[in-house]
Parts: sequence; C-alpha cells; structure tokens
Amino acid sequence: LCFAQKDVFQLKDIEKIAPKEKGITSMSVKEILQSLVDDGMVDTDRIGTSNYFWAFPSKALHARKRKLEELDSQFAESSQKKEALQKSIEKSKIGREDTVERAALIEELAALQQKKEQLKAEIDKYRECDPDVVEEMRQTNKVAKEAANRWTDNIFSIKSWAKRKFGFEESRIDKSFGIPEDLDYID
Repeated sequence: LCFAQKDVFQLKDIEKIAPKEKGITSMSVKEILQSLVDDGMVDTDRIGTSNYFWAFPSKALHARKRKLEELDSQFAESSQKKEALQKSIEKSKIGREDTVERAALIEELAALQQKKEQLKAEIDKYRECDPDVVEEMRQTNKVAKEAANRWTDNIFSIKSWAKRKFGFEESRIDKSFGIPEDLDYID
C-alpha cells in the first residue's frame, strides 16, 4: 500500500484503505503493520500525537544493494581465505610425499612410541622405589601418626574427665565405649 501510493499514512488511514484495496481485515491491519515495522520494511515516526507510516521503493532498493555489497565482500574474503588455505595445504605437502624412506620413518616412529609406552609402564611398576614417592609416603605417615596421637590424647582426656565427673572406673569406661585396654601413643 505504501509502495504503491508513495505517500505517508496514519494508522486510521491504513485501517480504512487496506480492507478495500488489499482485502486485509481491519482487525489485523495493526498487527501486520507492526510486523512490517519490526522487519524494517515500513518506517514509522511519531509526530505530535500521531504516528505516521511510510515505505518508499528506493529504501528497499538501497537496502538490497547494501546487503548485496555486504555479501560480495564476505564472498571475496572467504575466497581469499580459501586460497590461503589451499596454498598452506600445498606448502605442507612438500616433503611429505609417499616415499620408501618416509614409510620406514613412520614405522620407526610407531615402534619408538610403543617402546616409550612400555618403558612408562615399567617405570610405573617401580614407582614405589622412587625417592620422591618414598619421601611423600614418609610425610603422609608422619601426619597420620600425629593425628592418631592427637586422638589418643583426646580419648585419655575424656576418660580422665569422666572419672572425675562421674566417678567411673577406667575399665568400665573402656568396656562401655569399646576402648582397647592396650591403647597407647604411637612411637
């Protein structure tokens, strides 16, 4: 409608004209118009208290030209990237031709990688003899020993408190709480 008459319209004008000329129900004119505005196919502006709508063929033509230029630019850029990648592929193929020597080197590489994996497995087998691992185990054991002695100290403190507070015998406390008779600090 706006293209055909090359004019500016208000919503009420479009609601009157659209049902007659385009067969659009007057109830859906506002929705369709808003959809066209959202898609950028129709322009709108508020002047005073009225909203005006227009769409000129030149705007659509310019939009298509801009889009075409943008796509041409992207195409040229992609073509350059493709050419650069083709050159890179060709350059990387140099020296990698299938020759007897290259095949032998590839076999040797595979054999050496397999040997490396076997040696790694063997090293892992003897890992517990590694001085660093042994020292780490010593440190872990030291921490565990200190923690065990701390808990033993706590148990003795609670037993002492229970004897003073409630007058229980030490053997009765040990039996009630499952404390072994030979409980002592770890050296």
